[in-house]
Amino acid sequence: MTMKTFCGRANPTTGALDWVEESEEYDYHQEIARSCYADMLHDKDRNEKYYQGIRAAVSRVKARGERVVVLDIGTGTGLLSMMAVTAGADYCYAIEVFKPMAQAATSITERNGFSDKIKIINKHSTEVTVGPDGDMQERANILVTELFDTELIGEGALPSYEHAHTHLVKAGCEAVPHRATVYSQLVESDMLWKWSQMQPIDVDGNKLLPSSAVVECTGAPSVCDIQLSQVSPQSFTPLGPICTMFSVDFSKPVSSAAQSYTAQFKAQTSGRAQVVLSWWDIDMDPDGNIVCTMAPSWTYSEPQTYPWRDHWMQSVYFLPAEKNVSEGEELSLIVSHDDYSLWYNLTNSEQNVVKEAQFRPSCSCQAHLVWTRPRFGELNDEQRTESYVSALRSILKPDSVCLSVSDGSLLPIFAHLLGSKKVFSLENSGMAKQVIEQVLHTNSLKHGVQLLGIRPEQLSLADLEGNQISVLMGEPYFSTSLLPWHSLFFWYCRTAVAQLLLPNAAILPRAATLYITAVEFQDLWRIRVPCGTCEGFDVSPMDEMIQRSLDFRESWEAEPHPLWEYPCRALTKPRPVMTFDFTQCVPEQPINSDGTVPFTGRGRCHGVVLWMEYQLTEDVTVSMGLTKPVSEEGACVWNPHRKQGVFFFRSMRETSGNGREDLSYNLTFEPHTGDIKMDFSVTEP
Repeated sequence: MTMKTFCGRANPTTGALDWVEESEEYDYHQEIARSCYADMLHDKDRNEKYYQGIRAAVSRVKARGERVVVLDIGTGTGLLSMMAVTAGADYCYAIEVFKPMAQAATSITERNGFSDKIKIINKHSTEVTVGPDGDMQERANILVTELFDTELIGEGALPSYEHAHTHLVKAGCEAVPHRATVYSQLVESDMLWKWSQMQPIDVDGNKLLPSSAVVECTGAPSVCDIQLSQVSPQSFTPLGPICTMFSVDFSKPVSSAAQSYTAQFKAQTSGRAQVVLSWWDIDMDPDGNIVCTMAPSWTYSEPQTYPWRDHWMQSVYFLPAEKNVSEGEELSLIVSHDDYSLWYNLTNSEQNVVKEAQFRPSCSCQAHLVWTRPRFGELNDEQRTESYVSALRSILKPDSVCLSVSDGSLLPIFAHLLGSKKVFSLENSGMAKQVIEQVLHTNSLKHGVQLLGIRPEQLSLADLEGNQISVLMGEPYFSTSLLPWHSLFFWYCRTAVAQLLLPNAAILPRAATLYITAVEFQDLWRIRVPCGTCEGFDVSPMDEMIQRSLDFRESWEAEPHPLWEYPCRALTKPRPVMTFDFTQCVPEQPINSDGTVPFTGRGRCHGVVLWMEYQLTEDVTVSMGLTKPVSEEGACVWNPHRKQGVFFFRSMRETSGNGREDLSYNLTFEPHTGDIKMDFSVTEP
């Protein structure tokens, strides 16, 4: 019997706290369903290199005449342990802390006939005991791990290795991978720097300046991990060579203590040092003959041979402040790390380079905590600003009383600069309110916008100083939104303040339209496709576990993905399927839409992409999805600042593109829950 429990879940669309009856397993199923474990098993390059490295390590230990005992930390499916036994290991201890994964590993090793040689231990490696009554009978002489993330050490690899060398493996053990090396390149990039720093914004001839607090802030401490292969080399200028920053040898005791390393070089060209691009590789053997690299595709002489992976990407780090450098100048790039993260600094080589790890940066201005990096990019997008400013310009009058409903938005400041009589702005978080106050203060506009820290349903005429609202506006942007329709929260806010609006009040945006298109992904399909077998081992119990978790919700849900990082081809024309009229209140009745769209492209249909377009005024529309018309070949250009919704089909469908197949859709917007129930299928007319 499964226990039911009531969970309070904040509803991103309606803004209400919904009390939902969930079974105890809800979060656990969500974690598995969204885990993308399959992505790693589809990473053929990774699997082959690990297998080669394990075979080589086993033969080195056998050549010494020793019994081969393997410790596999973070075993996942048990794949690396099965490789080790197949390569001739005598025994494997496979550690997996996540219970459902440990259970899957047990059934996978049983199904493949390895249960007598592999022991699955469902613990954190630091809790594993060694000895006659321990989890392990003896210390291991081969250490196999896959504990890495995009930043290499972000999943706690260093403390785990440190503990393993002290307590779980023999001195002089073999390690697979044998070592990891971190590489970096200093670049100038307006595009990337706009993700970290607010730029001056031109509003009708007025320059809106960033607050000094933001300019002087070292930024967010967390890594920015992206598919760097999708960042065009045209959008950055290398100021130095690709530098080897540091290596970690995993076969020797590893320290998780904070450390700094320096790379010195001459600037290749003059420019503004702003951003560090970074990735790592792992040598599977001591001689460095078996290498698995995370380098982006544009470092390859043949980019088409680049092995795609999503579980390990590349990292972008922002320097604490931009620095002008001159061609030929001696520079020192410093990387520091603690036990979980990296950060970078740049100095002129004449300055003494501090060897100790400098203090990890943290945001002091609050803006980097309120605005995500894509949000910084969105606020700095000049074209987008122009759309909002021209839309506002067309509806504002000298006697306008404006109310803005968005999180941490500059829209109310635009409205003030465009000459509105009064501007009020609802800010749901104290931190966002503080960030906007700083911008107002820097630009001497302190009295231009009144920031109200209250919810829409609490707003009264007294809060508005007795004024009724003539312009209600929103971007709409809310920090809680994950999927495109979560921004319909704006509609619920508009409904909550309906009594305070003048009869002829302008609403901006006046409407939102949900669009769909069927797509073939270049690579993203891998995160959802079952594996079946991997390197000759049957891993289907993991496929079944993921499928059970996906089926846990009767509905098949869309997932948010930033599609500018994941190329795809449209196989149908974009189709508007539902329009939400913000000039009216949220309806009582559901909105339904069904129909078919003919496939115009030949290919493999992996799923459907959903996005919103906002109609700001009669003439101005902004898209949160496609930003250019789809090309003849179906190439798509996606908004780089918002995530789109992706509905994956359970199995891929071939389409001929000559009118033989349709995409059938059935969508229902439920006003009371704010959810969109969706069903898509490929049909033959």
